[in-house]
Amino acid sequence: MKKHPLPPFNEETAQQKVQMAEDAWNSKDPLTVSMAYTEDTEWRNRTSFINGRTEVQEFLKDKWTHELNYKLKKELWGFRNNRIAVRFEYEYQNKKGQWFRAYGNENWQFDENGLMQKRYASINDLEIKKSDRKL
Repeated sequence: MKKHPLPPFNEETAQQKVQMAEDAWNSKDPLTVSMAYTEDTEWRNRTSFINGRTEVQEFLKDKWTHELNYKLKKELWGFRNNRIAVRFEYEYQNKKGQWFRAYGNENWQFDENGLMQKRYASINDLEIKKSDRKL
């Protein structure tokens, strides 16, 4: 399976990858999101270490059970060969109704088929008021 655009990336294709990721994550569909990753993908998400597409699906299913009304915005930060760096922010609401904004950075590495092999995410959350929402 190939997931175009393929590396090596230029600015246009790196932007496409970032937009595709933003669209997929905003679908909040774990299966759709997971198909952008290799079957043996390696993730570090905050302090969680996730290995393989099946664990990604389980992680995302749990994530969106707890992070309600999730909305994400990603921005290309840099790229080189088969790697892309992004900054992002997203907003969500917990089950008690409290809103949060999360800020973070991700480093992505892709295989020759355009699937993401590695994803390292550093994320910090901030409580916000509903009136402070931007997304």
